[in-house]
Amino acid sequence: MSKKVTKAVIAAAGLGTRFLPMTKAMPKEMLPIIDKPIIQYVVEEAVAAGITDIIIVGSANKRPIEDHFDRQYELEAKLRDSGKDEKADELMRIADMANFVYIRQKPLYSGNATPILNAAHLFNNEPFLYLYADDFFRSDVPRAVTLIENFKKFGHPVIALTSMDRSMSKKYGVADIKDEVAPDVFKLGGMVEKPDPDKAPHRDGQVFVSTSGMVLTPEFMPTLMEQQPDPRSGEIIVAQAIDRFAEHNDVYGCVIDGRWHDAGDKEKYLEAIVDVALADANIAPTFRMYLHDKLSGDAGHFADHLHRR
Repeated sequence: MSKKVTKAVIAAAGLGTRFLPMTKAMPKEMLPIIDKPIIQYVVEEAVAAGITDIIIVGSANKRPIEDHFDRQYELEAKLRDSGKDEKADELMRIADMANFVYIRQKPLYSGNATPILNAAHLFNNEPFLYLYADDFFRSDVPRAVTLIENFKKFGHPVIALTSMDRSMSKKYGVADIKDEVAPDVFKLGGMVEKPDPDKAPHRDGQVFVSTSGMVLTPEFMPTLMEQQPDPRSGEIIVAQAIDRFAEHNDVYGCVIDGRWHDAGDKEKYLEAIVDVALADANIAPTFRMYLHDKLSGDAGHFADHLHRR
């Protein structure tokens, strides 16, 4: 099996009900983080890791995603006529980042394994990267790069992990760690889907949870295709298939060094906007002052500052 990973599957079929009514007409994956939709951060991460083919598994109301990653020649021409070549070049760059394939998710089953099963006929017996369209990491080394580098090293599935307090275990798939094979890289005994805190595998009160992002292999696919729906939710869960696969095969997990943003949640979406703004040299100075004054109750100081500008 080749260790070169060139394909990525991005799950983008969710209804985004937490953001209604905004998401009635616009996919949640297109919600902006300042001036860039959430899914673009995910795509750019994949491209940074050498991905050339991106399979976006969506649903009936996801056409704006396709439009975003397509060329808009009329808009580009108008920008150039207005002397805004830099903006036009940026739009071209977005469309040319990768080869995009769009699949409408079939509602034959539900769960986070569904996008993979829908796209399986396109894998060509190759390993692939799996990401969600509504969460991303801000890190010096992109999450996808870390995953693929470890896959090249070990040649087996690699799962992105984040350390959390044990009390959070019931919200996530939790890694059952066997051995630390390199700094922050573990060989896994399996995955436990949303265990009670008192039953969750842990190290010194910390659990290592799957935060989306994994490299999976052709050898894993038969196990996933045979996975039965979870009796509690009726969903086909990737973590449960990984747990079964790990009984007889090697699976690894690596802790991602960076800040994880789950933008499918309102509070975390707002956190993502604030964090990205504070990391932007053009926005941060004024925005930081606004936040400081807002939180300290001195909004008049910020208004005076704007007036002086």
